[in-house]
Amino acid sequence: MAKKLIQLTARDIILQADAETIREAFEARVKIDDLLAKREEAYRQIEAIELQVEELVGEEGAFVYPEPPVPVAGFGKPAPASRPAPPKPKPAPKPASEKVEEPGEGDAAKPAPAKAKPEPEEK
Repeated sequence: MAKKLIQLTARDIILQADAETIREAFEARVKIDDLLAKREEAYRQIEAIELQVEELVGEEGAFVYPEPPVPVAGFGKPAPASRPAPPKPKPAPKPASEKVEEPGEGDAAKPAPAKAKPEPEEK
């Protein structure tokens, strides 16, 4: 279990700490630096994998990744998918002759279209 940490200045370390404590702290820092390097390499591998997936899919951001299986230190909860969901395709626009605007759509100052008069029936 880790010891309780106290703030030390460079002066405290130089004048009051014994050599063994300084050596242990240095060795711990070297181990931490090695682990951080491994962590960075792991992120680079994840990036390479994601690029390969994008190449297979043929489009950047089209594949939505699931949440990471474990939380990552420094980022709180597991991060949501690293890529946003792709936008839904817009429906094809209807030809202008068939387009019917709903009330309230379009320009408010535009007058409402006149209703077609029914043709008189022939007798």
